[in-house]
Amino acid sequence: MRIDVHAHLWSESYLDLMTELGVPTQAQRGLGAGSADQELADRFAQLDAAGVDRQVLSVTPVSPHLADEAAAVRAARLANDEYAGIVAKHPERFRAFAALPLPHVDASLKELTRALDDLGMVGAAVTTSVLGRGLGDPLFEPLYEELNRRGSVLYVHPAGEGAGAELIAGHNLTWSIGAPIEDTVAIMHLILAGIPSRHPDLKIIASHLGGALPMVLNRTDHQVPWEAPGTPELPSVAAGRMWFDTVGHDHAPALRAAVDTFGADRLVLGTDFPYQAKQEYQEAIDYVTKTVTAEQATAILDTNAQAIFGF
Repeated sequence: MRIDVHAHLWSESYLDLMTELGVPTQAQRGLGAGSADQELADRFAQLDAAGVDRQVLSVTPVSPHLADEAAAVRAARLANDEYAGIVAKHPERFRAFAALPLPHVDASLKELTRALDDLGMVGAAVTTSVLGRGLGDPLFEPLYEELNRRGSVLYVHPAGEGAGAELIAGHNLTWSIGAPIEDTVAIMHLILAGIPSRHPDLKIIASHLGGALPMVLNRTDHQVPWEAPGTPELPSVAAGRMWFDTVGHDHAPALRAAVDTFGADRLVLGTDFPYQAKQEYQEAIDYVTKTVTAEQATAILDTNAQAIFGF
């Protein structure tokens, strides 16, 4: 089964609510990633042409991570209810990650329980930082504990905050290089905090081939023991407990580096729909088959994600 783990859908009602709550949504509008019947029909045609069976949806980076708890809960519930309805209508095409009202952990645990038990979500999606907090912040430990207890999935997507650096966000670099930098930083925050080793049944999927991690993982193994001596295991060992999606904008050398670094068994198909759509959607898959061996391509495109999610 070919499962696209990095795909977005934002209804107009959800985007309108997030705009009302002060979150910019211009970059998510007019892309064919809504819930209208024609938008869904066009999406399904692209999936069929590319041989993709299902997408796992997330509202990231327009996540309901808001300072006001009531507003965050309101937005998370709307997102999850809408996703549950779409999945129920199109179960052969969609599954969904839950949106959580972070940084409010008690409320997030309550919403996670509702999303997994009542709405049938397959895990939770968060951004690489939450209102300036890194994912290794002890505040989030109860969330990881619960996901680990359930053997569930945590999907990590860039926040679009330039990793908190004005030299990125202030120079029109937020998505071109800021996003993979955020991926890299978030993964290292999780590793330094010992999340993968402490929660071995938590299935973490990170975006964009792990950002720069394929290029620097060996360096981190050399540097971390003296720079962050409390890290419970080498980053290369911790990274081997995680998965990474294939969104690399069709750059074969980057994909080869990820395969060589993590192993083909740790990569899963991602497309970043709708930002890679139509011909680019097909190319997001074709570059995998053109870059790696047939056996590796089968694992990456057709079996690894199915094993993670169990469907």
